[in-house]
Amino acid sequence: MTNMLLVLTGVTMISVALLAYVNELTKGPIAEANAKALSEAVKAVVPGFDNDPIAEKRVQELEGASYAIYPATKEGQYIGAAVEATSMGFGGELKVLVGFDAQGNILDYSVLQHAETPGLGSKSADWFKQGNAGDITGMNPGQGALTVSKDGGQVNAITASTITSRAFLAAINKAYAAFAAAGQAAPAAAAEAPAAAAEEETPSANE
Repeated sequence: MTNMLLVLTGVTMISVALLAYVNELTKGPIAEANAKALSEAVKAVVPGFDNDPIAEKRVQELEGASYAIYPATKEGQYIGAAVEATSMGFGGELKVLVGFDAQGNILDYSVLQHAETPGLGSKSADWFKQGNAGDITGMNPGQGALTVSKDGGQVNAITASTITSRAFLAAINKAYAAFAAAGQAAPAAAAEAPAAAAEEETPSANE
């Protein structure tokens, strides 16, 4: 029994040491890959800047949450910012990066993370982009929170994915609120996420 315990302890210690070693080896490359992905996302949602928005990152605290804001300038002139925001979707946390111009109009967005149903809620990555059914580009949440048409709003929800659509728009509204609170937008009232975003539906009505 003593030998078995010694062997088990030895194996456990070796396993822990190996895991720590592998983690240390991969930590750098993973961080570099994440930084590169974020840099590409910022370029996609706020095109045309010549500064380093990530290096100039700001953090805005708002209603108990923290929002990362990446200001963009060109030839010293402020042209907008990219803002990270999250909300709870049908399957879990949904994180978006939203690009706003200097007046708070939506330029583009990128879904950084989601746990939505493949083929349904996962369509949020493209559904709300320019030219698609739920196009939100050019809209300004400072002129009124974005909501789905089912709730009396102006945005077409993803087919059979109302909860995901509400969560996505809630994240967009939160991003704008942080953007405005940080003084990044032209004077406008910060939009609040619609209460409808918190409503629950049965899975059959959504995903």
